[in-house]
Amino acid sequence: MALTGRAALLAALGSLPVGVWGPGWAGILAVNMPLAVACACDYALAAPVRRLGLTRSGDTFVRLGESADVTLTVDNPSRRPLRAELRDAWPPSSWPPGTDTEASRHRLTVPPGERRRVTTHLRPTRRGDRQADRVTIRSYGPLRLFSRQGTHKVPWTVRVLPPFTSRKHLPAKLARLRELDGRTSLLTRGEGTEFDSLREYVPGDDTRSIDWRATARQSSVAVRTWRPERDRHILLVLDTGRTSAGRVGDAPRLDASLDAALLLAALASRAGDRVDLLAYDRRVRALVQGRAAGDLLPSLVNVMATLEPALVETDARGLTATTLRTAPRRSLIVLLTSLDAAPVEEGLLPVLPQLTQRHTVLVASVADPHVGRMATGRGKAEAVYEAAAAAQAQTERHRTAEQLRRHGVTVVDATPDDLAPALADAYLALKAAGRL
Repeated sequence: MALTGRAALLAALGSLPVGVWGPGWAGILAVNMPLAVACACDYALAAPVRRLGLTRSGDTFVRLGESADVTLTVDNPSRRPLRAELRDAWPPSSWPPGTDTEASRHRLTVPPGERRRVTTHLRPTRRGDRQADRVTIRSYGPLRLFSRQGTHKVPWTVRVLPPFTSRKHLPAKLARLRELDGRTSLLTRGEGTEFDSLREYVPGDDTRSIDWRATARQSSVAVRTWRPERDRHILLVLDTGRTSAGRVGDAPRLDASLDAALLLAALASRAGDRVDLLAYDRRVRALVQGRAAGDLLPSLVNVMATLEPALVETDARGLTATTLRTAPRRSLIVLLTSLDAAPVEEGLLPVLPQLTQRHTVLVASVADPHVGRMATGRGKAEAVYEAAAAAQAQTERHRTAEQLRRHGVTVVDATPDDLAPALADAYLALKAAGRL
């Protein structure tokens, strides 16, 4: 029970021992006796809190950056009207900083035997599961001199999914895929692609595509056209070790890797390829296998929602062994990891031949745009030193990428905003060249 105003004073006076009372106390009590009676009546008329019935409904999933509405239904079974202030507590990351106090507090009035609904608007700032904490209700009497207060546990979980901001690039990549697939006038050729049809030679065509037997049977030169192979297997491997926790801008590197993986998965599934996902550091953090094209993206975003970096060094040997078990047949292995020199040279390079001799390997990494801006700094001594440090970091990164390329690995190194489209372009280039 919470006490307000002069009610607290009366309660304090009533707790004094008899010997403390003097002649003046009788006058004080005589003056405040009407207030004491009013407070007693106010307390008696306040609706009880423990008997209230509370249930939840609303959104259970939301994309990061969007809003979710969770409705709380308050049922008042008592014979007294409920005049209350309510606080619906959620984790701090359920709202942008500084807005939780306003968004989580509500005022409501519920007549006897009726129910009312209040809606809490969530706007989470991080991926993962956001679970409701508790509901605190303060019930006032009609004069608001006394209040009853209690808490209720009303469980509810809202899963915050990756935002998939790179989906804006999907239409352009699908248009390029249709060109590769022969559904437009532009047809591509390359080793390892599937034969599609014959057409008349056009100046500029590759002479290696001329079909001499067909040409001998007709009056014009005939060339073969090709379409990219379908039903290839792609394994997306997310390195969730300590390097993925490094922040680039306002988000960890892992978030940019997730976004790039989603765009590639959406594109590859439309191309008729099978896509699986493996997240690993020292153990398997997530595994998605054997999903149909229509169920692939929902499964991926649901798993990625709770995926967080682990502050441990990635076990490259364990990652390689798990990858080989997950992809026993020839596949495109897309490894989203760091291009930092030490983890690559000491961890990945020694075991890389085990992957490249069986699979086509593509390594994608998130570059820090701040390093690029530092490299162009001039004018002051501090800026020059920063530029020198940035140039050294870029040189080491380029050397590491070149070491991977010498092992036959395709390397994509781009900033968070450019990584997803660059990875999709690399996939389309491999598909056009028949290397899948």
